[in-house]
Amino acid sequence: MLKDKAKIPPTHLDMRSRHSSIGARKIRVQGIVQGVGFRPFVYQLATSLKLAGQVSNTSSGVSIFLEGPSADIETFVHRLNTNSPPLSQITRIDTESVEPTGCQEFTIVHSQGGAQRATLISPDVSICEDCIKELFDRQDRRFRYPFINCTNCGPRYTIIDDIPYDRPQTSMRHFSMCPQCQFEYDDPVNRRFHAQPNACSLCGPQVSLYDQAQNEIETSDPIEAAVSHLRSGHVVAVKGLGGFHLVVDACNPAAVSTLRQRKRREEKPLAVMSANLEVIRRYAKITKQEEALLQSQQRPIVLLEKNQNYNLAQDVSPNNRTIGVMLPYTPLHYLLLDASFTALVMTSANLSEEPIAIDNKDAFTRLADIADFFLVHDRDIYLRSDDSVVRFVNRTPRFLRRSRGYVPVPVFIKHPVKAILACGAELKNTICLTRGSEVFISQHIGDLENLATYEFFELTIAHLKRILSVQPEIIAYDMHPDYLSTRYAANQDRLEQIAVQHHHAHIVSCMAENQISEPVLGLSFDGTGYGTDGSIWGGEILLAQYDGFERLAHLAPTSMPGGAAAIKEPWRMAISYLHKAYGLDFLNRNLAFLESLHANQITITTQMIEKGVNTPLTSSLGRLFDGIAALLNIRSTVAFEGQAAMELEMMASDLNDDVYEYDWSFQKGYQIDPGPIIQGVVIDIENGFSIATISAKFHMTLIKLFSDLCGNLKKETGISRVALSGGCFQNAILLKGLAQALETNGFHVLTHEKVPANDGGICLGQAIIADAQS
Repeated sequence: MLKDKAKIPPTHLDMRSRHSSIGARKIRVQGIVQGVGFRPFVYQLATSLKLAGQVSNTSSGVSIFLEGPSADIETFVHRLNTNSPPLSQITRIDTESVEPTGCQEFTIVHSQGGAQRATLISPDVSICEDCIKELFDRQDRRFRYPFINCTNCGPRYTIIDDIPYDRPQTSMRHFSMCPQCQFEYDDPVNRRFHAQPNACSLCGPQVSLYDQAQNEIETSDPIEAAVSHLRSGHVVAVKGLGGFHLVVDACNPAAVSTLRQRKRREEKPLAVMSANLEVIRRYAKITKQEEALLQSQQRPIVLLEKNQNYNLAQDVSPNNRTIGVMLPYTPLHYLLLDASFTALVMTSANLSEEPIAIDNKDAFTRLADIADFFLVHDRDIYLRSDDSVVRFVNRTPRFLRRSRGYVPVPVFIKHPVKAILACGAELKNTICLTRGSEVFISQHIGDLENLATYEFFELTIAHLKRILSVQPEIIAYDMHPDYLSTRYAANQDRLEQIAVQHHHAHIVSCMAENQISEPVLGLSFDGTGYGTDGSIWGGEILLAQYDGFERLAHLAPTSMPGGAAAIKEPWRMAISYLHKAYGLDFLNRNLAFLESLHANQITITTQMIEKGVNTPLTSSLGRLFDGIAALLNIRSTVAFEGQAAMELEMMASDLNDDVYEYDWSFQKGYQIDPGPIIQGVVIDIENGFSIATISAKFHMTLIKLFSDLCGNLKKETGISRVALSGGCFQNAILLKGLAQALETNGFHVLTHEKVPANDGGICLGQAIIADAQS
């Protein structure tokens, strides 16, 4: 930390010689303005205009005092907003005219504390071009140093413990800078001025390589040794920015298969990392928009379509037309990929459904049966952060997972709300805290189905409360009584507790991110959500506003034989839909699907349906997707959530106007009968139509069905604004097709861009609803 006015070259001014009226101004800047080179930018701007004064970090942002010709001060304020550093994000500038003090120089002063903490913290961002050049410059003192960074790049959120964002508040507190690094850190014209993770090989973090037995491997170059092991087909656990990755050569089928087996991740796609766009083009198609996102400072995983020359191991992304790809974002990644790999698998270092490892000892313990070697370092990660995942649909980037690179940048809403903690859902959990018109959504926490993830959930809440200085008055949570997040909320006796219906939260999350507060027709489509009637919803059309909703339409309730077992075994849903459409006559249909099952499976499942034993009712569109996938013999059991629906989407041919018959009736709202659709699919199967054709026809049927039904509801309600939310809208065919059909029919369509459509965005809706209902 700088001492007051230390080592800052003064700018001496003779204020009396200035041919303009002298004024003074106090300026308070809020936003992402700490740790991003903002104070040196202010210093250089002020001195270039020959203004006197000072700049400092505070707990609410950056404070500036200026003194000099009034016209130059006005120029300063204008440039402050238009020419700010690339990583900064100004949300508010307050100015106040004050009396001049006769100040004769401009200085940078030490950070100031305070009770109020309104500053925004920068996310972790990719290494910048300047640092990459130094990384591979043999003449540079940081040549091949894997922790090179500056104020324009590097770790932020995952290494900060508290604010103001100064080195003693980060995991770099354990490393004392050498004289050269300290000089850079103190020099306001250096791009490493107050770069809190600033270090070099003499004074900073170091990498080391360990074997499976936790023995350090003696080598002069641990990174090169790790590369050698990757080339030999080994699994290497690599400590990165927000946690460990499990890494293998993506072109080595045996290595990929070994990783899957050890990680217990049988079929879910694995993400890969390649050195540059030219290499990615060897195996994937890239649009201009995708290029820009891949190269952005956030460096998310982007889902790309495989090309005809795809040459990675098939097990990287099986039964899928797309592959998740990212470019390197840390110096260590660049050094690993400098060895000319086409791609490296970079998947979260955990057993399935556990949080990723961030601590060396924890990694040695939890990953002992997965990794052959461990490439670790001694800079602590304070908070884990998985890679973000984005897919372009309808020329717009859509989050599947919003995490590293984007968190903790807030979502800005239309009106300020009370201080609220929203606990999210069970799957793809995220939480959020509100502060005025800012909603801070956490990084991806995961599925709250085990103790380790629940502890991460609690840690994330505590960390966000601390760094944002928010003490919530209200806690919002899902109505489902068995969610761990709901149980957590129930124990917060000092807070007002508000339960929120799952699908209402989905729709309001879409409304809030689009800054819409007027009523909408909300299409909330997903796999599972607890309804107000105690049944499982998921194919809903709601008349929604912030403080409540009315259920206007839904898929007719259908039995889920075996309850939760029907989610993991879609063949159960196929039998249920067949029974609903045909009764016991379904047994006489000529379906390969039925022949693939044991007679006892069919008999017992049918009896369960008819007797109502362990067969909760569901209106879920996700379960209908599962049932169709099973009928087509695409997937009778799944290894991960949404797999059947995903593979059904991937197998669809181009859409045309062909649709199946569909029908609805009015019984306390519209009920959509899936029977005609099921019957149409069965007939096409028996007539030998291809899976690709049937899948496309099914998708088109849903698009036509829901756009027609919305047309009816618009006439009845007068509402022409539609919000699309829920996990089913991760399906690109459904999202693009339905949005276009609705727009053609005169609707204003709201979709997700800032938060995921899946349960990763639901906490935003919970918070807004809780504010409206409190």
